[in-house]
Amino acid sequence: MINPFKFIQDVKREAFRVTWPTSKETLTGTLMVLVLAFLASIFFLFLDQILKFLLDIVLSISI
Repeated sequence: MINPFKFIQDVKREAFRVTWPTSKETLTGTLMVLVLAFLASIFFLFLDQILKFLLDIVLSISI
């Protein structure tokens, strides 16, 4: 068994070793996520429109 007090001390020691991102890094990462999400939404919009067009053609063919 691990001593609970030693565990808490280890957690505290590890917490002080964490390096948090700077505000510039956070802003850059956020902007990258937003831009990529926007590009993905545009891509899927075009893909959806193309597939809808093709499906309309297939369904309009009467045998």
